[in-house]
Amino acid sequence: MNNQPVLQITQLSRYFGGLKAVSDFDMAIAKGELVGLIGPNGAGKTTVFNLITGMYKPTSGSIKYLGEEISNFKPHQIAQKGITRTFQNIRLFASLSVLDNVRIAYHYKTDYGVTDAILHSRKFSRIEKSVQEKSMQVLKIFNLANRAYETAKNLPYGEQRRLEIARALVSAVETNEDKPRLLLLDEPAAGMNPSEIKNLMELIRFVHEKFNLTILLIEHQMKVVMGICERVVVMDFGEIISQGKPDAIQNDPKVIEAYLGKATRAC
Repeated sequence: MNNQPVLQITQLSRYFGGLKAVSDFDMAIAKGELVGLIGPNGAGKTTVFNLITGMYKPTSGSIKYLGEEISNFKPHQIAQKGITRTFQNIRLFASLSVLDNVRIAYHYKTDYGVTDAILHSRKFSRIEKSVQEKSMQVLKIFNLANRAYETAKNLPYGEQRRLEIARALVSAVETNEDKPRLLLLDEPAAGMNPSEIKNLMELIRFVHEKFNLTILLIEHQMKVVMGICERVVVMDFGEIISQGKPDAIQNDPKVIEAYLGKATRAC
């Protein structure tokens, strides 16, 4: 692998009518980096995530993943490249089991046909057994194996968050085993208590190292950002106002001004 960035965003803009949600946004993320994207409410952070993952199309600008332009790709095409995400609001299949929530992430690997599924052919049984075993291994990593057959909506909040990250991790790692994978985490610590936040930080560090992931993280909990991010990018009103090491960022006057005395804005 050369020094080509995993993600290269250039002059990215997105307008909603006359509103500039993101304006001339530039960012490059190298293989294996863990980068924080922060800013006040309404700064444009989640819009950037939605642009990267194909949920929004740019008004202008470029998004390249491993040198390939993806700004016009559909969400499923981007996911197949190895870019996956979590959301501000937990999006699990609430009525399914914990195990089935992870199994679903393997669906694109199941190359048996409808007939195989109806007749429970040998191919169907072999693939389903493999998916079951892999899913249980993932749940063990996330300390959720003992909850495998519980309904997802019955998990405590912190464990629901862990399950969502587990599912996103499976999609990233299994899609593109031989290339860098990009995991986007949108406020994973939202709603967590201090103990859950500590466990989350340890979990993100662990999966970052174990699975050789590149991670871009949106987070309002500064303890998380300053504790695990190697570099921080700060947005305000759709633009980057500062970026650098966590220690430098928290003392930047422009960042302090952005966070103090601002009226709450819609996301």
